[in-house]
Amino acid sequence: MKILPKDLAACMECDPALDSEEEAIEFHMGLHAVSMYREAHELWIQGKKKEALKINYEAHSKTGADIHPGATIGDYFFIDHATGVVIGETTIIGDHCMLYQGVTLGGVSTSKGKRHPTLGDHVVCGANASVLGNITIGNNVRVGAGSVVLKDVPDDCTVVGIPGRVVKKKGVSTKTELDHGNLPDPMKERIQELEKELAELKAVVAKLSKE
Repeated sequence: MKILPKDLAACMECDPALDSEEEAIEFHMGLHAVSMYREAHELWIQGKKKEALKINYEAHSKTGADIHPGATIGDYFFIDHATGVVIGETTIIGDHCMLYQGVTLGGVSTSKGKRHPTLGDHVVCGANASVLGNITIGNNVRVGAGSVVLKDVPDDCTVVGIPGRVVKKKGVSTKTELDHGNLPDPMKERIQELEKELAELKAVVAKLSKE
């Protein structure tokens, strides 16, 4: 298994639990999943599909991640815990992207054409998020944990909920990180709006009653 320096660098930058590169190389399942994908992808583009699929099978068994060797993935790619990550054949991922456990970059069609997502640079997908179909996720996008994204997302946005709701974030840092405890909550925001409207209506009713 050959580990690319850029993937190792991403691993060391993004995982604070690691004490050394040696530790990452020996034990980090996400790094192993990415490295085995790189090897399988090289074989895939050479037309050696059986050999590529064999490595993919071994990688899935070893790491819990299923990254199709036909997917196209850029530099400095990081998976934080490999378990449950699924990346479909026609997926395209840019540079400096990060996936947490359980992320699915999947298809919604049985067609042979482009049926999986395209992610730009500096995209982060939180745990158990699903990005489905031939859609485009822009640069500097954060997908909140558990979200289901079915439509295109422009640059510099955060997506939360089921189905995913885009919350524009101007000036989002291009640093690859996701503050899971500080994501917008569309349901909470709507409840707060309704509570405010209810309070205003109560005030009007009280005023009318006095008159």
